[in-house]
Amino acid sequence: MRRTMAVLTGLCLLILGAACGDERGHTRATPSPPPSVVTERPAAGDHRLALRHDGTDRAYLLHAPPGYDPATPLPLVIVLHFYPGDGEAMRQMVGLDAKADREQALVAYPDGRYGGFNALICCGSSDDVGFLKALTAHLVETWRADPDRVYLTGISNGGDMSFRAAVEAEGLFAAIGVVSGGYSGPRTAAENYVPKHPVSVITFIGGQDVYAAIFTEGVRTWQRRLGCRPAPGQRPMSSTRISRTDARCPDGSDVTVYTIPEMGHSWPGAASGQLAAPRAGVVATDLIWAFFAAHPRRA
Repeated sequence: MRRTMAVLTGLCLLILGAACGDERGHTRATPSPPPSVVTERPAAGDHRLALRHDGTDRAYLLHAPPGYDPATPLPLVIVLHFYPGDGEAMRQMVGLDAKADREQALVAYPDGRYGGFNALICCGSSDDVGFLKALTAHLVETWRADPDRVYLTGISNGGDMSFRAAVEAEGLFAAIGVVSGGYSGPRTAAENYVPKHPVSVITFIGGQDVYAAIFTEGVRTWQRRLGCRPAPGQRPMSSTRISRTDARCPDGSDVTVYTIPEMGHSWPGAASGQLAAPRAGVVATDLIWAFFAAHPRRA
């Protein structure tokens, strides 16, 4: 089953301001242009910022925890939204700010252009790999994010984009967290389309997601190409049918897959939001953070 949105994406870009369905059937009004950006001053709290890239001001939200001190390098998590969507919707849904406050981390929520990222099967033609590289470099230089603890997570279009960036932004991300997204599409047809440096992966697949089979096959292909082998796994809750598999790859990276039979195309454990699944049985935000914390960048 091919997931393609070439025609629909073109229509969405031509009819700005109208409601457009995404590559997986969600509908949301095309986001309005970002508001004016304030002068950037590294400090604790929430910041609405922009970074000039490829001739365009790319907006993003940045959350710095209480007590933030530029002299102390902190982990950085970049969070990518679904299509069509924006960073604010993602921020409200996943609850990573509270986790960052407890664990002392920076969290960035970039906006995709016209509501999406140029990922593996959609959306648009922006140089989003280049943008993520530039954003990371800026946050390392200006906000003193720890370059060995830079992570990427996302859902749907944002999850697909996480896989693309893991491959094409060589050596940048220590690990990615993919929720209801996959490693599929024309770019992934090449056997050598895999990271050249270790990138660990944690992913969540809903059994009721219409794309579950594609996501499952994609992560199997990822593991096969990297030569990963099964490792002892755990079941997160003995009272559920949720399964977890773990694999270790020769380059030292790990792959953890949660399969949630009763969940659809959602973020498990999110309390509210367009793609929230509050009763999924696991909390993806907590599990992703724990996975990231255990996987700094490998040489």
